[in-house]
Amino acid sequence: MATENKVREIEQVVTAHRQLEGAGFVVRRPFPGEIDAVDPFLLIDEMGPVDYAPGEAIGAPDHPHRGFETVTYVLEGEMEHEDSAGHRGSLGPGDVQWMTAGAGIVHSEMPSRRIREQGGRVHGFQVWVNLPRRDKLIRPRYQEYSREKLPQASTGDGKAQVRVIAGEALGARAVIETRTPIVFQDWTLQPGADVTISFRPDLRMLAYVFEGSARIGPNGTRLEEGQLAIFGAGDSVHLSGSGGPGRLLLLGGVPLREPVARYGPFVMNTRAELVQAVEDYQSGKMGEITRSAEIRGEAP
Repeated sequence: MATENKVREIEQVVTAHRQLEGAGFVVRRPFPGEIDAVDPFLLIDEMGPVDYAPGEAIGAPDHPHRGFETVTYVLEGEMEHEDSAGHRGSLGPGDVQWMTAGAGIVHSEMPSRRIREQGGRVHGFQVWVNLPRRDKLIRPRYQEYSREKLPQASTGDGKAQVRVIAGEALGARAVIETRTPIVFQDWTLQPGADVTISFRPDLRMLAYVFEGSARIGPNGTRLEEGQLAIFGAGDSVHLSGSGGPGRLLLLGGVPLREPVARYGPFVMNTRAELVQAVEDYQSGKMGEITRSAEIRGEAP
């Protein structure tokens, strides 16, 4: 006998707080804060939106990571990144970088030189996804995709559109590979939009509204910009339009249910592993970012 599809209800609504990160750039953060984390997600940072004057733009200079993944998703502006493995590049509007830090890497993320020198608008996300114990010390890996390569889909009436970064929705399947089952989707909802998306029941699901407002869940709870909904158990998520256009991240992951030992940019399972991570970083085992004079912006 078939079981009836259960739409997930909202268990909790969290309002993001603003704080400074990196060299002093503003982020809007739903967690950690009022709640510490939502397994397997460790952090959600909405970077900006902020309009920089010439010479004002700042980012996150050289810093290490070990034991988890960072997902950088740019909405507006441009970000430049480089690391101790010699990897460097740039991300523009709609581009995504999925970095598996694994055993450890030193990383830098900054607004582009153009924005640092001329000013401009910066808006985007960085989400931290925990790695299971078995993958904590794997070799670092990057997956980068431009806006054009990320699958998109919409409902028949065109009132709900989705860009699929991880997972699957409306028949569109992500090109990014994840270490554990993950959903990471950018939904745009117009007034009158109404969509129910099925997801495997073992996923922990979240929705974060970052533009306008949206109605979430079976009761149509209205969430405003900067609010995060944490869903309960079920097989599907219901989204609908509000009084005006709305945009949200829909996130999901299978909880790891493993001990978490956390210290700044290191996320391991035990305190001893954290101590080892700090020692490895301080002794140079995670490497350092080498830059030519041209990259440093020095005169030849």
